[in-house]
Parts: sequence; C-alpha cells; structure tokens
Amino acid sequence: MAEVFSFDTIVLGAGAAGLMCAARASAKGARVLLVDHAKRAGEKIRISGGGRCNFTNMHCGANNFISDNPHFVKSALARYSQWDFLELVERYKIAWHEKTLGQLFCDGKSTQIIDMLVSEAKNVDIRLETSIDSISRADAGFRVVLSGTPLTTRHLVVATGGKSIPKMGASGLGYRIAEDFDIPVTPTRPALVPLTFAPQELAWIAPLAGTALPARLTANGTQFDEALLFTHRGLSGPAILQISSFWQEGDPLHINLAPQTDLFGALKAARHTNGRRQIGTALAELVPAKLAATLCERLNASGNMGDWSDKRLSDLCAQLHGLVLKPVGTEGYRTAEVTLGGVSTDALSSKTMESKSVPGLFFIGEVVDVTGWLGGFNFQWAWSSGVAAGDCLAAR
Repeated sequence: MAEVFSFDTIVLGAGAAGLMCAARASAKGARVLLVDHAKRAGEKIRISGGGRCNFTNMHCGANNFISDNPHFVKSALARYSQWDFLELVERYKIAWHEKTLGQLFCDGKSTQIIDMLVSEAKNVDIRLETSIDSISRADAGFRVVLSGTPLTTRHLVVATGGKSIPKMGASGLGYRIAEDFDIPVTPTRPALVPLTFAPQELAWIAPLAGTALPARLTANGTQFDEALLFTHRGLSGPAILQISSFWQEGDPLHINLAPQTDLFGALKAARHTNGRRQIGTALAELVPAKLAATLCERLNASGNMGDWSDKRLSDLCAQLHGLVLKPVGTEGYRTAEVTLGGVSTDALSSKTMESKSVPGLFFIGEVVDVTGWLGGFNFQWAWSSGVAAGDCLAAR
C-alpha cells in the first residue's frame, strides 16, 4: 500500500527562493507547504534596495556569480531569466525603473514584489512563525517536525538562506541540514560587506565619514568601478561591497581615487594657469575637498603649484591613482548582504537543484554555493533556482 504523505512538497524558508519555488511547485495541484520562522514572508525582500527591492539586473549572466563551479548557474538562468521575472512584474502592473548598471527597482515599495509572489503562491499552505524542530528520512520521503507537529512529505526543499543579517533570524540552518544528510558544504564567509581597518588607518579614514566618490577597486585580479564611501568603521559603498566578495584576509586593496580623470594632466594645467595656487586647492577641484585636504596632509603635499616639478606631480598622482590599503577584516554577517559559499554545487543537479545522493531533497537560493554580485543578481538567482526546483516538483 502506498504511503500517504501529509504534503507532496514542504519548502523550508519563505524568502525569495522559497516563495518562487512553492508557487511553481503548486501550479499543477500538488499539495505544498511553505514554512518560515518569521512573522511575515519575504522579509529580506522587504528591506532590500532601500525598501524598493532591486529585484533583478538587465545584464544578468553566469559571469556575475561566484561559485566553486562557475558553470553551475547557467542552466537555471537560461530556464528562467531576468526577462522572465520582469514579465511577471509587468503582468502585475508593478512600475519599475533602471537605476544604474542595469539594476531594476520598484518605483513603489518592495512589498509589491512580496504581494506578487504570495499571490502566485495562492494554492500554497503558508505557515509563518513556525519552528523546524527536526528533519529525518522516512520511507520514500521525509519526516519533518514543525512547531511540535510531525508531518511527512515526498519532497523537501531547503530555502533557508545563509548566515547574513542574523537579526532577521539567519542561522545557517540549511548548512546543518545538508551536513545531516552527508551533503558537502563549502566554507562560508560574509560577502557584499563593508571592510574594516586597523586603528592607524582608521585614524584618518573615520574623520572622512560620509565622503563618497567614484573609484576603482582591485583585489585578487578583480576590478570594480563604482562609488566608494568612507565611514566611521572603514570603507563601504557599492565598490567596496562588490570587491569584498573577492578580497581575502591579508590581501592588499588597490584604490584608484580618480579612475576617470587624468590627475597629472589636470594638475599640470592648473599649474600653468595659476602657479600661485596651493596644491591642495587644485586637488580639491578633482576629488572631494575634505578628502583632498586629508590626502595632502598624509602625503606631505603642500606649497604653491609653481614650486611643483613634473616629477613630483607625477609621483603624487601615482599615489592617488594607486592607493594601497590593507583591510583587517569585514563588518561580518551583521551587515553582510549575502553569504559566500554554501551547499556544494557538485552535490546538486544544475537543472533541478535536487541532491544527487538524496532523492527528493532540494537546495535553492542563497544556501547554495552561488553568490551574485551587488545589483539584483542574488535575487535573480533566487528566482531562477526556485523555478528550476519548483517546475521539477510540479512535473512529478
């Protein structure tokens, strides 16, 4: 006699990936349960993008993701692309705009995206403020105890996210579930996170808090041109968040403070125009004035422009185009937008996100060793991996 399951599929985690997966899995009438410990579904969606949700990126491709297997994302992204999600957004008449570098945001509040996904999951049993007490293998399925209630399911989807932003309940539960089933997990660390510095560096960085400028950041052969922000704790801004995923502890950070400006040419022209001007005054027209003053003090750059030789100007500009700093760490999971590393892609099917060794067990979203760049790429991975698993489940 065939076993009677409580549900065909139980999805753990009502975030971006879990909502998308549950909606797709229930499309053909399957009994799907979606659970989360939070009071509301899609909490990270709600706070994302300053409350407007950077829901995808027009330029999304496999090269925008970090993974031990850089090819793993290709199948899911091809099956459900940024254009597919944008079509869904437009179907719900959600107004949107492109901000910079292909980043797409809601014109209104991010809750519109949550409402859209909940509407798509209208046939799903959604249970919030629910704890996951235990998970074990059962005959042809899984036994899950939720807030003291034992349930059985044919399929189990882990969409519990990573360790980032623990104040929202992030705990790394998905990694423990994987390890309980002997599924390998690659080392994890905070990503898309501000960088911190030793006291001697912070002494001149902290007073510049609030100063921002376009910059080019390079670490381990990877380069980003975006905004750099000085803070009381170190460096942040899009450029820093991007490079943090590639920076490793102990590595130097190379900063070009004026990537789009020929500082040497500009300062030579300023010297020719008015040799009596102070070097700091001329530099303040090329980078933020407060930063110019700080750099002149640190680099012992003073005096009239007319007293500066080409060689001295060239040496100064070389330091500004190639400032080298050595961060001592990051602000950690407390402020990290995502977690780098996770459930090994070698253990999963790239087409369905199902475990190769435990049939019926799926991992999607941030819990997997796939990390996107800043700019909507991680949400697109959530949508794409959720669809890959959800469509596979709907077909069973």
